[in-house]
Amino acid sequence: QVQLVESGGGLVQPGGSLRLSCAASGFTFSAYTMTWYRQAPGKERELVATITSGGSTNYADSMKGRFTISRDNAKKTVYLQMNSLKPEDTAVYYCNARFLMHDFWGQGTQVTVSS
Repeated sequence: QVQLVESGGGLVQPGGSLRLSCAASGFTFSAYTMTWYRQAPGKERELVATITSGGSTNYADSMKGRFTISRDNAKKTVYLQMNSLKPEDTAVYYCNARFLMHDFWGQGTQVTVSS
């Protein structure tokens, strides 16, 4: 069955870095646009970064220059490298896979930025 499993979240100090991973199975990963979203307490879910099947990337303005999305089709995994983390980056980070009418979500991984 379809699975998206996020990992790599945790507690990090301001200015620190984390690398999130999302391992996919059960569908043709290379054909899908992969997106990271996040949702902070009391806020709506927001787009963080997207990478298409062709490797084109797009970022929310507040993440540009700090976050990098990448994918490894052989490993069926999408990554989110997060640098210069700020307390306002604290959220649950979700992985999404989308292709035509197909839309899959992971269960999320918590990222907490705090001293």
